[in-house]
Amino acid sequence: MTARTLEGKTALVTGGSRGIGAGIVARLAAEGANVAFTYASSKQRAESVASAAIEAGGIAHAIHADSMREQDVADAVTATVDRFGGLDILVNNAGGGVFKAIEDLTMAEIDTMLTVNVRSVVVAIRESLPHLGEGGRIINIGSVNAVRNPFPGLSVYAMTKGAIASLTNGLAKELGARGITINNLQPGPVDTEANPADGPNASNLLTAMSTDRFGTVAEISAFVSYLAGPDAGYITGANLNIDGGFV
Repeated sequence: MTARTLEGKTALVTGGSRGIGAGIVARLAAEGANVAFTYASSKQRAESVASAAIEAGGIAHAIHADSMREQDVADAVTATVDRFGGLDILVNNAGGGVFKAIEDLTMAEIDTMLTVNVRSVVVAIRESLPHLGEGGRIINIGSVNAVRNPFPGLSVYAMTKGAIASLTNGLAKELGARGITINNLQPGPVDTEANPADGPNASNLLTAMSTDRFGTVAEISAFVSYLAGPDAGYITGANLNIDGGFV
């Protein structure tokens, strides 16, 4: 049984209706947190994630919010605080990528990656800070591609994740005196619906890894729960790879 180390805390997870985000919602709720999470499209899928967390004894609430829209992100923070009375943990998980050579990317595709992967993270942090107090946690979900790019077609996506790494390091200096930590988790290949371990790209990805397998959503979620908890108060400004030795 999962220890309820986050009892009484409130968390907001962006992009929590599928994949890594859904796993984070389930884990934080199992740890005792009140968990709000955003979804952009599938209400049915989001409600299923919330229902599963509740059935397992946790508390979860889905909020429709498109990370392309600044006001939606700001409103999600407000809705979380209004529903649960505060905010202790922000997990910036929403993100996406288009993987092409730079000359094949449209400016619309580039703008989407910049907006979702960078701008929405800045907005969520800015809007959350008035509610985060001593012991507050900000956890960004970046990518190992911020520092390692073994294949072509990753340059702009990697740039956006590199920006999150820099933001994390810089904000640690601003937030430390307030007792708020900020860290950036950089996963390698993880077995999800969008990137299955038996998918067409899996064999190529495995050649760039020191292990012979993809990571699991449970492994990423466990790392997030640790960073969100009381034992991680001395970790801040860190870009932490969890990537199976991606090289």
